[in-house]
Amino acid sequence: MPAAGARPGEAPLTDSSVPATGTADRDLHRFIAGLPKAELHVHHVGSASPRIVSELAARHPDSMVPTDPEALADYFTFTDFAHFIEVYLSVVDLIRTPEDVRLLTYEVARDMARQQVRYAELTITPFSSTRRGIDERAFMDAVEDARKAAEAEFGTVLRWCFDIPGEAGLEAAEETTRLATDDRIRPEGLVSFGLGGPEIGVPRPQFKPYFDRAVAAGLRSVPHAGETTGPETVWDALTDLRAERIGHGTSSARDPKLLAHLAEHRIPLEVCPTSNIATRAVRTLEEHPIKEFVRAGVLVTVNSDDPPMFGTDLNNEYAVAARLLDLDERGLADLARNAVEASFLDPAGKARISAEIDAYTAAWPAS
Repeated sequence: MPAAGARPGEAPLTDSSVPATGTADRDLHRFIAGLPKAELHVHHVGSASPRIVSELAARHPDSMVPTDPEALADYFTFTDFAHFIEVYLSVVDLIRTPEDVRLLTYEVARDMARQQVRYAELTITPFSSTRRGIDERAFMDAVEDARKAAEAEFGTVLRWCFDIPGEAGLEAAEETTRLATDDRIRPEGLVSFGLGGPEIGVPRPQFKPYFDRAVAAGLRSVPHAGETTGPETVWDALTDLRAERIGHGTSSARDPKLLAHLAEHRIPLEVCPTSNIATRAVRTLEEHPIKEFVRAGVLVTVNSDDPPMFGTDLNNEYAVAARLLDLDERGLADLARNAVEASFLDPAGKARISAEIDAYTAAWPAS
């Protein structure tokens, strides 16, 4: 469901579906627009802009995806999480050649750079492409070529999370693990290993052997958990999958012991407010548990998930968080620092972006 009254391709509005009109609101949005940021939960295909989706759909006319950007607004209206997955997979089917992969990756980085995203860990599902016939080496070369070009041209540093599409089962888990751990194939930018797709009917413990292999190969564990299921799924991700961060973790608020564990062990949550409303994981923004997470002392990062599909972007998610958490500019800067802290960027890179955030915030009243 396009959030905040925005159609795909249009500038997102605030979470109340009403544009900010007051001077303070305009200043806060201007601050967000220039704030250096990191993003940790954003999907490769799910970041395809309407322009790119339309171009890919025109390349592949046998697809059910509309070629008209306006028609995408209706197409990206989701009735529930299962419908979202159905639509998402139809867009995945548009990525059929290495050229498609390279174009998508490069354009996603361009969109991030426009939002002052300095660093992003982009979740990629290689199984979705290799099973459609894209040569695995050509796939890796395409994302790496786009990554290096984006860093050189836009200054945005990209790293990869390879995730298992849970709905595809253990065959996908085996293939994803092989691609992520084979030194002859795995890309230089790969830093983590995840698990996405539906949670209902896809128990986390069955993926333990694959996560064990990925962690042994030096990758960090970042599964989705507790988005559309209860807190027990988050516990499974922590105990069986050795999660170092949790994707969404929305239902964690129902379990005070889990919140205390996350806070004590400094295990971050990758929170995606607009996504949670669009997929009906949470009924309304006013009911979103981000406030409970912060009160419990959990390290919270804010992310856009599949931004064009939800009519949002990272800047809009920061505006949503500002309203829900009653944040001023310094509070938003702290939120940006959370993402840097929770990232898998090297210490020098973290220090560089943190210094940028500090300098920007200190100079803000004079800017």
